[in-house]
Amino acid sequence: MRVYDIIFKKRNGQKLLKEEIDFLIFKYNNGDMPDYQMSAFLMATFLNGMDDDETFLLTDAMINSGDRMDLSFLDMPIADKHSTGGVGDGTSFIVLPIVASLGICVPMIAGRGLGHTGGTLDKLESIPGFRTSIDKKEFIDILESSGAAIIGQTFEIAPVDKKMYALRDSTATVESISLISASIMSKKIAEGAKSLVLDIKAGSGAFMKKDSDAKKLAQKMINIGKNFGLNILAVVTDMNSPLGNCVGNSLEIEQAINILKGKLKNDLSELSIYLSALMILNVKKTSSLKEAQDLAQKQIDNGKALEKFTEIIRLQGGNTKVVDNPDDVLPKAKYSKRFMAKKSGYISNIDTRSVGIAEMLTGAGREKKEDKIDYSAGIIFHKKLNEYVKKDEAIADLIYNSSDHIDEAEMIMSDAYIIYNNEDKNINMAGKVYDKRIIELL
Repeated sequence: MRVYDIIFKKRNGQKLLKEEIDFLIFKYNNGDMPDYQMSAFLMATFLNGMDDDETFLLTDAMINSGDRMDLSFLDMPIADKHSTGGVGDGTSFIVLPIVASLGICVPMIAGRGLGHTGGTLDKLESIPGFRTSIDKKEFIDILESSGAAIIGQTFEIAPVDKKMYALRDSTATVESISLISASIMSKKIAEGAKSLVLDIKAGSGAFMKKDSDAKKLAQKMINIGKNFGLNILAVVTDMNSPLGNCVGNSLEIEQAINILKGKLKNDLSELSIYLSALMILNVKKTSSLKEAQDLAQKQIDNGKALEKFTEIIRLQGGNTKVVDNPDDVLPKAKYSKRFMAKKSGYISNIDTRSVGIAEMLTGAGREKKEDKIDYSAGIIFHKKLNEYVKKDEAIADLIYNSSDHIDEAEMIMSDAYIIYNNEDKNINMAGKVYDKRIIELL
């Protein structure tokens, strides 16, 4: 068997067999297959796709490239959730302490930001001392101690995915439904989760621009999960506007703390409660979604979720004083620049991907994996989609330390926002208000 023949077969749109997929992944994981051949395979897959059988076999091979954790000794429900990313998506570090405070183990493996999307790990690392680079043994120790941890991908868990993702990012093959599905599901299954909730984003700030494509991705991942024996739910949610009141690493951590304290309610808090409820329902801790939502909200109201978040910060080396005094602990940028409305009217549309790029240009994100980020930079929003704004009123503040790209960021923001100046709010409104973030539960 030759790697060349497998690439040739997929290039011609033919279905791959188990032994061919296993051989390919084994060779690449062991360093016996050059990047240029894997790049060719990824592009062939991107162009021709994989059916459900092939995607399952690819996921299985990626899982088998490393260890598959068995957390059954913890004697508690084991659940996780995954969001496909967007602009301002800080649900993970809100959902995790809510769910874990109810005695549900959450072994969460998260990622970093790249391009227009923010990264959960980057946001958490804005807390001084917080460690996300943790090996399998310490990961299990923390789970045994607190029932929750949120870390980056380790060398033991689906290691081939880490290599493949780096190539996908540099070869324009990220948006493949089969490759996305195998990448996400291999990590979630390998980490030992028995129950999984998927938050599949759709819209201008998501990888999947169309609702229909997001549903296809969700269904593909549901099929994989069921074949591996997972209890799995998927929801398609709207990413046609930034989620929450800000984007940026320390900015989003402070926002999350205020949500967990019960001081702030917005579209991010609403979605976080909803996703928490799906996780609670999926492990059968309640019999209805409404009951699960009430229970999730209760964990905020009684302070248990905040206590759990504090415990997670402590166990992963972070400064727990951030919970009581985030302003004193989190890094703060020196400068801000107001982005003003050029005319009066309703914000009828936002190119959310462009807002994410503007955030990156403040220093809060990275264009390449090697780029360093400014934990204190970002954007604070004063007006949301469908809200009325007066001419010369502030829509957002650009927060930064380096002014190198701020003028460019402001120009991109200006192009991203469409203001409809007819006084009738119901005419030509292209966007969706925050209480309609939920598109469909599958």
